[in-house]
Amino acid sequence: MRRVLAIFGPTASGKTAVAEAVADRVPAELVSADAMQVYRGLPILTNQSERPARLVGVVGLEETFSVAEYQPLAHAAVDEILAAGRTPVVVGGTGLYLRAAVSDLELPPPPAPGSRERFEALYDELGPVRAHEQLTEVDPAAASIVHANDRRRVVRALELAEAGSSLLPLANRLWSAETRHPTLIVGLEVDSGELARRIERRTHEMFERGVEAEVQQALRGPVSQTALTIHGLNDVAELPREQATEALVARTRRYAAYQRKWMRRIPGLVLVDAERPADEVATEILSVAEQVGSVAE
Repeated sequence: MRRVLAIFGPTASGKTAVAEAVADRVPAELVSADAMQVYRGLPILTNQSERPARLVGVVGLEETFSVAEYQPLAHAAVDEILAAGRTPVVVGGTGLYLRAAVSDLELPPPPAPGSRERFEALYDELGPVRAHEQLTEVDPAAASIVHANDRRRVVRALELAEAGSSLLPLANRLWSAETRHPTLIVGLEVDSGELARRIERRTHEMFERGVEAEVQQALRGPVSQTALTIHGLNDVAELPREQATEALVARTRRYAAYQRKWMRRIPGLVLVDAERPADEVATEILSVAEQVGSVAE
């Protein structure tokens, strides 16, 4: 394979197992595209595999980290793997990180210190409609692509407008089919009912493996604002086990629904049925990659 292979899918769709099965069959290395797995100290909560992968556990919980810091690291990892004659398998469920790994996104500047909290407070004070109206006044182009109820993106768009930038260029490039190297992007498809069962099963396994102790240990030290957004961190830290389990299941299901919508917007995506053993899914992916390579030649 003389190309990059990217595997995307909702959480619990089996991305890591499939990527590892691919790497068992061809000379390959895994490159994580997961905004939570970049952090050290929470391997259970962030579902880190024991198998080595680039960009997993590379940042301390006390550090602020974003896609702007991730992109050059991912590009360097992909280029190094290709130069060694191996296949980079970019795998993860953070859509923006996956695009940043395989493309050359022109990323906006990081938020100024304190601006995120200030605009979040403003959004909460004004409410979605009035906050969106304020965005329309300062950046009508960005406002046209952001729904008023999307708190995270409205806040980010206001931050960028204050910094003299805009959310719009990133949105335009995000859905471009252009990649840095020839790339096959595969999306793992799992029925919503089956996905819900997998999420619930995996969440219970986290508690059996000791996620509560892991979180308590992690929170004994400093934790950055970006690390605090790791899914379930506060739920596990603050709630009794039963309530924390329910909250984490619900939160993960919402995130999976968001990822499924994101997946269908990726240009050139090849959907693969992932409701079967990882080896079978890997076989199909490699078959598709071989066909694509033959056509390209």
